[in-house]
Amino acid sequence: MFYYISGKLAHLDPSFAVVDAGGVGYKLTISGTTHADMPPHLTVSEPPNVKLFTYMSVREDGVELFGFSREEELSSFKLLITVSGVGPKAAISILSQLTPQKLAIAICTDDKKAIAKANGVGPKTAARIVLELKDRLQKETVFDGDGLSSIEEAVSTAPSSKRKDAEDALSVLGYSRSEASAALRGMDIENLELDDIIRLALKKLMR
Repeated sequence: MFYYISGKLAHLDPSFAVVDAGGVGYKLTISGTTHADMPPHLTVSEPPNVKLFTYMSVREDGVELFGFSREEELSSFKLLITVSGVGPKAAISILSQLTPQKLAIAICTDDKKAIAKANGVGPKTAARIVLELKDRLQKETVFDGDGLSSIEEAVSTAPSSKRKDAEDALSVLGYSRSEASAALRGMDIENLELDDIIRLALKKLMR
């Protein structure tokens, strides 16, 4: 129903933000990552303008809006809630612990402990997240210049495991294999840390 809400930041709390859009105050549950992206100074006289990408959760006990400062965090949130046993609250908790980039790295490198550090997320849930999302990446298909191929096949021809992890991480963030490959082209991958590779690739992709 809502793709994003743009307006004045009327109130900011570590767990939620209130955005005044057209005279209506929208309360949006946010992650620690989005909270860190919010303007540092909030005054009543001159509240800053913000734009939050949204997800609306409709349940028997009510409707809740979730807000994200960046589209890749919204994509990560939507991906997480497809995992059995992971609801919106758990997804927000995970994204408070890990940025979308670090979550993608954790999934692609089987780092269950990093995911399990989130409040309310135990080792079993973390293991399920890695299992279901990494397996999904291997089953997806992508189109490249040579035709249709599975991600698993495309990864097998990658020149290094670091490139593979970077491409998988970008795929988790919603980019196609061809987009990820183009973003990584020309990088000194062997001499960069994985986190830096993904950060630089995202800068290219978001231009």
